[in-house]
Amino acid sequence: MLTIYHNPRCSKSREALTLVQQFGAEHEVPVQVVEYLQTPPMLEQLSALQRQLGVPVRAMVRDTEPEFDSLQLAQAGEPALLQALADCPKLLQRPIVSYRGQALIGRPPAPLAEWLEAR
Repeated sequence: MLTIYHNPRCSKSREALTLVQQFGAEHEVPVQVVEYLQTPPMLEQLSALQRQLGVPVRAMVRDTEPEFDSLQLAQAGEPALLQALADCPKLLQRPIVSYRGQALIGRPPAPLAEWLEAR
């Protein structure tokens, strides 16, 4: 299963979705599209996603969103950042693609096709 955490209002996310769908069709891999603003990932899912990404939680956070400042997350630790992502999914970087136990933040989307092929 190939999963993309997607925001249809984001042009970069739409580009990544096209790449993911093409890859899925070419390789007969089912694609799961999670519109994370409609169906926010739970804390456990976010934690698993962070492990798949292999990056600090801070790398998953959109720190340019007004909610980042209003929630005073600049000095927050990883547990608080994960909870903030669960509570406010708008803060999640987009898109995130998960495949075969690994994940990639698909922004910019250009490296995504190469990453998928390497799996």
